[in-house]
Amino acid sequence: MAVTKNEKAKLIKEFGKNEKDCGSAEVQIAILTHEINDLTEHLKVHKHDYHSNRGLLMKVGKRRKLLAYLKDNDVVSYREVIKKLNLRK
Repeated sequence: MAVTKNEKAKLIKEFGKNEKDCGSAEVQIAILTHEINDLTEHLKVHKHDYHSNRGLLMKVGKRRKLLAYLKDNDVVSYREVIKKLNLRK
């Protein structure tokens, strides 16, 4: 369920400005997307896990806020992130 160190390092390397950039909106969105995908797969098997469902909804809300922030401040980066993560149609 949780993102391992190696997966997180890979996401930071792909979306961050450098190897130690773990706080930028792009990296946070990428990590949240990875966690959301994992939780979605978990909830397909365990339908009555309501605590994990609440966590999933909170992560989706946080990602939505970060995407709105990124869209307001850096449209080019926003478009790049949603294209890489396949978030929109």
